[in-house]
Amino acid sequence: MAAVAGAPLPTMAAPMAAISHSSYFEGAVQSLGFDRNGRKATVGVIVPGEYRFGTDSPERMAIISGQLYVRMEGSDAWELYAAGSNFEVKGKSAFFVKAAAPCAYLCEYL
Repeated sequence: MAAVAGAPLPTMAAPMAAISHSSYFEGAVQSLGFDRNGRKATVGVIVPGEYRFGTDSPERMAIISGQLYVRMEGSDAWELYAAGSNFEVKGKSAFFVKAAAPCAYLCEYL
């Protein structure tokens, strides 16, 4: 949709939902939280490095841009996920990620 100079702004049928910002690992991982289809979700960016995340509830992580190596806690195997792929993490667990370059993701809480 292209903007036209002087045209009125479109109106929204419902009030805008709140967006929350979270920053982890001294700003190396940042995310914006929102509601998507009635469920909590976040979209974020991971800069190069290795990080450990704990989960409260099950999650689905979709890689939007870049790639990410992922290892589930209790496993020795690292798996590579590229843009367009996803993986699921059990609730009350943890996983490790390694990024060699910036990586964007969508996390859906299941």
